[in-house]
Amino acid sequence: MGEMAILSGNANLVLANKICESLHVPLAKAFVGRFSEGEIQVQIQENIRGRDVFIVQPTCTPVNENLMELLILIDAARRASAERITAVLPYYGYARQDRKDQPRVPITAKLVANLICAAGANRVLTMDLHASQIQGFFDIPVDHLYGIATLCDYFFQKKWDPRSAVVVSPDVGSVKMARAYSKKLAAPFAVIDKRRLSPNKTEVMHILGPVKGKTAILVDDIVATAGSLVEAAEALQKKGVTQVYAAISHGVLSGSALERIHKCDVLKELVITDSIPFTQHRKYPKIKVISVAPLLADAINRIHNSESVSCLFEEVRTI
Repeated sequence: MGEMAILSGNANLVLANKICESLHVPLAKAFVGRFSEGEIQVQIQENIRGRDVFIVQPTCTPVNENLMELLILIDAARRASAERITAVLPYYGYARQDRKDQPRVPITAKLVANLICAAGANRVLTMDLHASQIQGFFDIPVDHLYGIATLCDYFFQKKWDPRSAVVVSPDVGSVKMARAYSKKLAAPFAVIDKRRLSPNKTEVMHILGPVKGKTAILVDDIVATAGSLVEAAEALQKKGVTQVYAAISHGVLSGSALERIHKCDVLKELVITDSIPFTQHRKYPKIKVISVAPLLADAINRIHNSESVSCLFEEVRTI
């Protein structure tokens, strides 16, 4: 395989530069701008012929703009005779519609996978997909990483007694993830049983597991409007939890999420990764951002050198 080249769109340039710093390679020069009417204009400004190209571009807000930048960058790299193109998607947008659970709805996770393959990507590197089966939507190799080790390292630094903490799944769908965190943190885990009253409203029915007098760590893959997160934190407080932390891979933080988090007194910290850029640290000190650049850089290096990537997540195979 030829020399490595790292490209990036405008979605998360900070993360792309951190990855390059970890790999000790420069970010390849590329212009990603707009024509006067708003169409995306791309030009790779250095020779990538025969090179192993990695395009870092999470498809976060604005989702459609960032997705189109990714597709056009892939096409530009393919037409520039790159030896291999890997789409590095720290956050995979459109993943929440991954099955047809209602009449006349699309499966957008599959549609986006088709677009990435059609654009010319040879493989995909992503992290904490909303549903693991999305890997099967691609007709090319997919390396699926987990942010659990990075997030757990943050809590290890607090030097808690594991007996005083409990890992909590905010719903049944996150039980496997909670079990993996529980094993890594050597703490028990609990599950919140809730029912959905409407697309935007849920009601907590039961909390299954020992939580009274403990510090709870809520774990999930995505926090969007934070309604369910705050509701879960308040339900745990009523059951005797002393304080609540949240460890969530992707901080979408849309709508009134930031205000909800700010006003929730029982929620001490929300710990997210930089898979999606978050720039309001000073205004919202309760939100802590942990970088996954070293994890992604290690995976990129292993892919480039045709080495195993599985050792990066051997401890979290239960997710």
